[in-house]
Amino acid sequence: MRRVCRYCGFIHFVEPKVAVAALVSDGERVLLVRRAAVPRIGFWALPAGYMDADELPDEAVAREVAEETGMTIRVRGLLGVAPLAGWVERRGILVLYQAEPVSGELVACDDVSEARWFTRAEIPWDELAFESTAQFLSEWTTTAVAPEKPQGIQRSQKIRK
Repeated sequence: MRRVCRYCGFIHFVEPKVAVAALVSDGERVLLVRRAAVPRIGFWALPAGYMDADELPDEAVAREVAEETGMTIRVRGLLGVAPLAGWVERRGILVLYQAEPVSGELVACDDVSEARWFTRAEIPWDELAFESTAQFLSEWTTTAVAPEKPQGIQRSQKIRK
């Protein structure tokens, strides 16, 4: 329900948070980071963070990956959009991009304690921070290795390119 001033009719719009994440893959492996910030400290997630007001989403995801991992990426396309904070508790959106590494030395920076490549068989399913991380990784594990174009995530709540 929107809050409305009963005197002047002003409507107070609560704007959702917009976060971006990257599914960075070299074809055989995916890049995950161990969180060192709330929520879910110590759990693994895709490199991600909030978009700044003056950024485009693809610029924000490249910045977040560089800040958290030291890696420069090439954004290959939009994979999907998910509710921020899980499928039930929706307080914003998470925009997910497919990306590939371009340069840099992998190092944990900013608000992560560890950054590491995982093969499909090594993904720590019981230690994932968020439902969206598990969903996107599940989709990645069942797709072909290194597709030429992002295929998009087939889910009614997500937007495909």
